Amino acid sequence: MSVVLRDMRHDDIAAVSAIEATSFSDPWTRGMFDDELCAPGRLYLVAEDEGDGSLVGYAGVMIVGNEAHLMDIAVRNDRRREGIGRLLFESAMRDARGFGAERMTLEVRPGNAAAIALYRAHGLEEVGLRPGYYSDTGEPAVIMWGDLPAEEESDRGCAVCELRREALRTDDLILAIESSCDETAAAVMRGGRELLGDVVASQIVFHARFGGVVPEIASRKHTEAIVSVVEEAMQQAGTALGLEGGRLEFADLDAIAVTQGPGLVGALVVGVAYAKGLAMATGLPLVGVNHLEGHIFANVFADPQVAPPLVALLVSGGHTSLVHMPEWGRYHTLGETLDDAAGEAFDKVAKVLGLGYPGGPILSRMAETGDPAAIDFPRAMMRSGDYAFSLSGLKTAVINHIRHEREAGREIDIPDLAASFQQAVIDVQVSKAVRAVKETGATTFCLAGGVAANPALRSALVSAIGALGVHVSVPPMALCTDNAAMIAAAAHYRFLCGDRLSLDAEPLPNWRLDTE
Repeated sequence: MSVVLRDMRHDDIAAVSAIEATSFSDPWTRGMFDDELCAPGRLYLVAEDEGDGSLVGYAGVMIVGNEAHLMDIAVRNDRRREGIGRLLFESAMRDARGFGAERMTLEVRPGNAAAIALYRAHGLEEVGLRPGYYSDTGEPAVIMWGDLPAEEESDRGCAVCELRREALRTDDLILAIESSCDETAAAVMRGGRELLGDVVASQIVFHARFGGVVPEIASRKHTEAIVSVVEEAMQQAGTALGLEGGRLEFADLDAIAVTQGPGLVGALVVGVAYAKGLAMATGLPLVGVNHLEGHIFANVFADPQVAPPLVALLVSGGHTSLVHMPEWGRYHTLGETLDDAAGEAFDKVAKVLGLGYPGGPILSRMAETGDPAAIDFPRAMMRSGDYAFSLSGLKTAVINHIRHEREAGREIDIPDLAASFQQAVIDVQVSKAVRAVKETGATTFCLAGGVAANPALRSALVSAIGALGVHVSVPPMALCTDNAAMIAAAAHYRFLCGDRLSLDAEPLPNWRLDTE
């Protein structure tokens, strides 16, 4: 037989899919295997020929509580009747027991006598039929259940069991670093859900007098802040874990994550270079995260109900786009701004009015007492039939209105102007978001990015999209602006998927989120 068993990796999927295609009349797709490897509670292993290294079989188990479900098992045609299937099944049972499962269930075709005999030999019994289970023939599935062997027995002979358990555990500790624009941030997160340390050093005060972010200043401030920000995050994490001395050590981490792009290149360089140095010094794996995926994962972190298929509206000072996420890890940008981002338009209007920086929160507060119908500003591209946005025309219309009022000697009603401008932005965003949800069939909608903090936009989207019966997720205010918690949450998913960043990696200032 001369095979060895090991964990299935993403680069095994092509070979696994080839075996799957010749083994079943309704085979799983590559995407299904990809999703399974990333999903929590999954154990997938492959049998590899010791001679030529080719894959000859595989098996996968899903564990929920104390129950394990055999998801798939197959052996290559030319290697059947060598006991490889039995070896895979027994290993799957041992590993499931090692992860806390006490019972196992599976479905099998009624005519697969060899498989049924194998399962019976390991203590599983037929308990019923699942009608119409196999879509290709309409056959029912035989449902089998059985107890798993005791743990001490299950671990016998499984020399790598503990190592595999360690590698697949979902309570990983990840230090994440964010420096894509004007916030230097670090966070430590456990298992993608438990935030242990979270520090953000804002540079707003240094950019305010210029009415916007100055890239050279941003880079310098990141350099000055990054060491102390990371140290503080590690200190907070150590305190949260009750560690002696109160500080989490780098050696206690499972990975280091960093925003690789998009963003200001000089700002990204600081975070990426620091993270690479830390990874090199500690030997820890490095995970690169797309900043926009991080914003979406701010919702995933804060709202357990968020799940694909979803549509996300990303609105910030640098981005305005609608993104479709049909499955975990797959992104397609439906449309984006052709000129100014929403946050950028808010900043520029506030600057013309002399209201300060950042303009979004200031105009939002002003709008609370204004009349949104007082001034009929244009709703550019609201009926364009696509998902593109354009905000430069609206910004110009507002600036022209201000100039005309000043030239006429009339006092500008700033609350009315702020409310009217804000409503023009919201009307277009809501209209396109509603259409995107309907056309994609998304069951979840996420609002993400700095402009997600705008109360009127949040309220309008919750009302319009909630009326469609779709779950609407808006992030907590603290997770709207740039932060490292959202990078840690996205990195947890990437880490489980086996994504690793080379120490040769460079910042990607124009990195797009699209995967297709």
